[in-house]
Amino acid sequence: MSFEEILPELKAGKKVIRQGWHGLEEYVCLMDPKELEGQTMNPYFVIMVKGEGYTMFTPTVCDILANDWKVVA
Repeated sequence: MSFEEILPELKAGKKVIRQGWHGLEEYVCLMDPKELEGQTMNPYFVIMVKGEGYTMFTPTVCDILANDWKVVA
């Protein structure tokens, strides 16, 4: 799937990954808006990395142009 196709899945709460990743990446998901110190925090992507936990995720140009995205959960 392309990033354009996978984006609605992310917005629906699904977890996704690229088939081309062969490391410790488990999935990417979209976090809902939250409040931090009284200020609204906009939605953002995180990636779960085995043994490390969550970190912020910003898709690269290669990620956006890739066609190997798939839903994992």
